[in-house]
Amino acid sequence: MRSKDIRLFGRTIAPGAFQHSEGGLRVHYTVKPVESGWLITGSVAGRGGRIPVVEFPADGPCLVSNWQSWGPIDWMAPGSRFAKVEAVFEKFRQFLFTPIPDVFAASLVSDYVCAARRFLAGWLASRAAHPYFIIEADRVAGFLDFFDKPLAEGTPLEPLLLVEGESAESLLERYADLAGRENAVTISDWNPVGWCSWYHYFTGVTWPDIEKNLDLARGRFPFEVFQVDDGYEQDIGDWTERRPPWPELRDMAGAIASRGFVPGIWTAPFSLSDTSRLFREHPDWTVAEHGRPKPCYRGWGKTIYALDTTRPDVQGWLRTLFRTLQDAGFHYFKIDFLFAAAMPGERWADVSPVAAYRRGLQAIRAGVGRDFILGCGAPLLPSAGLVDGMRVGEDTAPFWKSGLAPLEGANAYYALRNPILRQFMHNRLWRNDPDCVLLRSRDIELAENERKLYALAGGALDNMIIDSDDLAAIDDAGFDLLLQTLNLRGGRATARPGPARDTFIIRSQDGPAGEFHLLANLSDTPQTVLKVNVPARSAVLARGCAAEPGGEKSRKP
Repeated sequence: MRSKDIRLFGRTIAPGAFQHSEGGLRVHYTVKPVESGWLITGSVAGRGGRIPVVEFPADGPCLVSNWQSWGPIDWMAPGSRFAKVEAVFEKFRQFLFTPIPDVFAASLVSDYVCAARRFLAGWLASRAAHPYFIIEADRVAGFLDFFDKPLAEGTPLEPLLLVEGESAESLLERYADLAGRENAVTISDWNPVGWCSWYHYFTGVTWPDIEKNLDLARGRFPFEVFQVDDGYEQDIGDWTERRPPWPELRDMAGAIASRGFVPGIWTAPFSLSDTSRLFREHPDWTVAEHGRPKPCYRGWGKTIYALDTTRPDVQGWLRTLFRTLQDAGFHYFKIDFLFAAAMPGERWADVSPVAAYRRGLQAIRAGVGRDFILGCGAPLLPSAGLVDGMRVGEDTAPFWKSGLAPLEGANAYYALRNPILRQFMHNRLWRNDPDCVLLRSRDIELAENERKLYALAGGALDNMIIDSDDLAAIDDAGFDLLLQTLNLRGGRATARPGPARDTFIIRSQDGPAGEFHLLANLSDTPQTVLKVNVPARSAVLARGCAAEPGGEKSRKP
């Protein structure tokens, strides 16, 4: 893209140091030439809301990505819209997929990054502002929203990268490398393999269900972590109070550890229900509106409020909560519905929702130290450097419905497609979690080829692999599929689009299985990829992959 076509703070982009005032904000910024593009850094001060930063012509389809880990990612025509957007704005759901619902309702919005086939614009951090792009029919405009909060002198401006390249995929990988560096990301040595209770038992899980699967897994399944999901807690917010007749936390973790697994536990630490003890005792701990607790979303048949993570006492409560869980023996923490802490509203400290969210994550990290944190339902870029793993797609399901819109609910199709499109984040910002594989042979609508496609693609991408089945329902074929999936991991993986929509070429190098291609056809019709016919909703390994059933020995923390 020609320099004269890019406008930065209202002027044609050029190298040098500049100043800009917008509303109540003062911006000092530097434009530095980098390989095939520009890097914009600087500082901001004052008080202000949304400021337009960059504008350039729209040039064909753009990769549009939502702000949080459940949200959609897809190639979209400029000026188009995601289907079913109105469903996001049901009562108490408007902040589920955006912190700026007025903009999201009216425009095609891509949060943090906007990639075309040969040009990318992306912010490398989200520490005080929410960065986003509005993609219109003929132009793309990038904004920073500071939510009318005061900013001290010297507050870092969110760095912006503008760069050209040979393909969107290579540009996205370069972007994620730089974002990882900007956020001081350290990739965990552990890429977990494990079991989770959610997708078979849901909130009806009982402790005997956990014990049954522990005994089935011991000595046979190559799991490292065994994670208790939603259903053990007394209420949303009351995480150390168990629902009768669940045992004490220490006894739960001890039973898991005694079978040789790392104990894991689920919480939604920034959420509290209207029926919880925490809410009854501390209604002042919530994000407010007009001085009263502000509803954040509906869940579990209840009104859910958001913790005000800027309060020192709330930060202390979060640290204590996770130290308590850790002292009980848990060392793998799936933290869910994290977007709640980034809901706009009144807080103890007059900071942006983005800054408030990061304070909450920092308190949790202080509580668990170096133990593994898996983020879920999380604002993506603000989480970089603070989590070890990240769910990067919608909830999976025991069925495949490619005809659903991306915001219509759980679906194995989008649960796989989104992680493929977000592969550029893996091992750069965190370990990608494509959500749980489902290997059971009963109580499932996934066809055999769909079950294989989901599992093998996650292995080829070197993603986290977490199973979520009643292990008694996994037959020999399902068990062998798990081993095949694990034997594909460990390589340096890239994902490129195939010749038709919903076809992808996953290439893995330098791993135990050698170099191979996995040809993934997520579409409903057969496709030819690399001159190989790939049936609908299936995967084909090419170039003589050396992986054979036999298991994988992964590292525990």
